[in-house]
Amino acid sequence: MDTKTLIYIVLTFMFLLFFSCSKKINEKGQLPNVILIIADDLGYADLSVANSVDDVKTPNIDRIANSGVRLTEAYVNSPICNQSRASIITGCYPQRLGSYWYSSKGLHDRKFVTIPELLKKKGYNTGYIGKTHYGDFDKDTTNRSFPLNHGFDYFFGHTSARKHYLNHKEEFEASFQKVKNKHNRSGQSLEQGALWVNNKKVDFEGHLTELIGEESRLFIKKNRDDKFFLQIAFNAAHNFTHQLPEDYLIENNLNGRSDWSPEKETYYNWYVKGRYPNNDEGRAHYLGQVHLMDDEIGKLLDFLESNELRENTLIIFISDNGGSTPIYANNKPLRGSKYLLYEGGIKVQLLASYPTKYPKDKVFDNLVSAMDILPLICKETEIEIPSHIDGIDISPILIGNDINLEHEILFWDTGHEIAVRKGDWKLRKAFNNQHAKDEMVNLEIGDFLYNLKEDVSETQNLKSANNTIHDELENEFLKWKYKIINKKQLK
Repeated sequence: MDTKTLIYIVLTFMFLLFFSCSKKINEKGQLPNVILIIADDLGYADLSVANSVDDVKTPNIDRIANSGVRLTEAYVNSPICNQSRASIITGCYPQRLGSYWYSSKGLHDRKFVTIPELLKKKGYNTGYIGKTHYGDFDKDTTNRSFPLNHGFDYFFGHTSARKHYLNHKEEFEASFQKVKNKHNRSGQSLEQGALWVNNKKVDFEGHLTELIGEESRLFIKKNRDDKFFLQIAFNAAHNFTHQLPEDYLIENNLNGRSDWSPEKETYYNWYVKGRYPNNDEGRAHYLGQVHLMDDEIGKLLDFLESNELRENTLIIFISDNGGSTPIYANNKPLRGSKYLLYEGGIKVQLLASYPTKYPKDKVFDNLVSAMDILPLICKETEIEIPSHIDGIDISPILIGNDINLEHEILFWDTGHEIAVRKGDWKLRKAFNNQHAKDEMVNLEIGDFLYNLKEDVSETQNLKSANNTIHDELENEFLKWKYKIINKKQLK
């Protein structure tokens, strides 16, 4: 073999090797894995990285913030979960799907494509672990709201607004319903039955937060050699926070609290005793659920790091709505709670970490929305952003290219309360407070205008002195509502 031939063979081999490695890097390096973590009813102040309260410790959620960007002026699109979650996964106002309050059709309209449906077309393996709640049809395995029907390859979790943290067997639910019927009691939608594994119900033992964490790590382990999208929807720190593991109660010197016993009292009488200000251990129970969630997030981050996946994984963390103050969440310095369109019901902290691209430990106060999660994921995974969505691509903020980018205006409508946020100004109107009374939160009926820059706690109604601004925001809302009702594209 002459020298020229040998050189040609060597160069050809090196080229093929380089091409093979480049292809591998392109497939597994350039496009990130994506993990979307959704907490349930987490208080605005209840992240220790925020330095707002001194009784909260979330070192692992803080790790996400410290390794990326924290957006402190982020809003969800509803003060309750089903509307908010539908908005997150479609990038659209939930009203486009006909969703205003708890009773809704969920993801019934296929025109509103979901995050996993988009990522599936890009070759991602997709998994949903945890709570699913979009509306009235989540339990129907043939309905689009069921995770396997809107883009997910794998589903582990529950399809209910309220799920028991400790009981996950069909016999528990059957026994409870039997006692309830015997004593002719109504109330409590808390489910105690088995969990879904894909489209089958399976009995489990353990604390739900820990089961969600374990299943999340198993999904990543099975898919670590491919691109994956994982949505983790924790039950924590939703209602019935007293349902903590026995060893946690003992370790923290807590007495705990019994579940509702239909044979002893009405559901509402029992319910009231567990909510603010009637539960002496209420804050401790709530913090216990937050601690267990944070612990599982820490295990998730450790697993990613030990498998050399962390650097090329985009992690997004958000709460589905504001903290529920009746279960002792803290929304300081915001007014209000879950269920309400005060800031405490709709403002959250949005965290985004992508170590190979985003800077570390940055905090921005741009006006952003949970609807922006879908276009952000599209941008980072090189997917064309759907033209019909209401969210915007916020990646220029996260990488520091456009620190002035934000929404000009945002809207909310629950059917009994509306709100508009534009710049420093916020319009809020409330027409009915029956839901607020039922949930033991305070809602002031009327027509209000706030300057959030000067009054983030919404204590001063400036309507009478600023009629022009008030009327402008009201007209903006009416135009938006007209477009929603008439199914016209907003953009």
